[in-house]
Amino acid sequence: MKFETKAIHAGQDPEPTTGAVVVPIFATSTYAQDAPGKHAGYDYSRTDNPTRSALQTALAALEGVDEASGGGATATASGMAAASLLGYTLKVGDHVLLPDDAYGGTFRFFARVLGEQGFAWSVAKATDPAAVAAAIRPNTKLVWLETPSNPLLRIADMKAISAIAHDAGARFVVDNTFATPYLQRPLDFGADVVLHSTTKYLGGHSDVVGGGLVTRDPELHERLRFLQNAAGPVPGPFDAFLVLRGIKTLAVRMERHCANAMAIAEFLAADARVAEVMYPGLTSHPDHALAHRQMDAFGGMVSFRPKGGAEAAHRLVERTELFFLAESLGGVESLIEVPAAMTHMSVVGTALQVPDDLVRVSVGIEHVDDLIGDLDRAMG
Repeated sequence: MKFETKAIHAGQDPEPTTGAVVVPIFATSTYAQDAPGKHAGYDYSRTDNPTRSALQTALAALEGVDEASGGGATATASGMAAASLLGYTLKVGDHVLLPDDAYGGTFRFFARVLGEQGFAWSVAKATDPAAVAAAIRPNTKLVWLETPSNPLLRIADMKAISAIAHDAGARFVVDNTFATPYLQRPLDFGADVVLHSTTKYLGGHSDVVGGGLVTRDPELHERLRFLQNAAGPVPGPFDAFLVLRGIKTLAVRMERHCANAMAIAEFLAADARVAEVMYPGLTSHPDHALAHRQMDAFGGMVSFRPKGGAEAAHRLVERTELFFLAESLGGVESLIEVPAAMTHMSVVGTALQVPDDLVRVSVGIEHVDDLIGDLDRAMG
């Protein structure tokens, strides 16, 4: 079954009682039982809910996981809730290796939450497998990767890092939020777990917060589902419904996101007012060849540095009209931000410091001529 078909049908058969072609929102906390412990598969909605079950089946299918094999997806209340579940699989003293270009919230969780409880962490240049290998410790249990990374849009070799992690006896986790399973499927490159903030492209409309984990490992999947119930960071049924609705149009939206982003990256790269453009679809990008091998297209995120430093960056983001100045990404509307002052404030002064003049744009699905015109006017 092709991706576009899976996105509409996986886990989303017509509801058997009424024939509804859209998965209903099962807004219930509990379920009637015929006898103690005898029920129709559901007993309490923290443990499971039919709307959430449909979402989990869809997420697994899009990442290429056959639930019959024992693997699957675990839906959570946010992307950071998904990261937290992985944190629960670690023990005090374990070491987590992060990329030196990671989302600020990921860094905050591992460094400021787990790190302050006795867990070890460090960073390595993810685009250099030799540096990753050199940073491995005897107690490394988790190797974390974003590709494309947030916000510098670097690409790392998943197969190479997977081999390094597995040789060390560590799990390899890939945050696939930026690329989505439409553009790349990290499990096929050796990842043990794929993480999504479903808030972003999977939801696609900036109206829901959610997350998810996908694995082919039956034992790990069972553990994550246990932790989902035990710790309780679950999405509500309406949130699951919204993500399911978004997934149905993921393929067509990503086509437009990617086409618009490429056009904007080319516009910026040719503009004398711009000092640097970061987009893996450009042949000038240092990781372009690797991105071409790992990805089916290059995504909807573009980062760049206008000439004039941080002052010029702040002036630009305050002057756009179609690009809303806001955190987050992946919605149908275009967004713009300065990561050092917004989404990545938690890494200021650390090894993950991002340039203070960096501008990150989430390119939406508006007409690209209007978006280019907006940036052109804002740069003055």
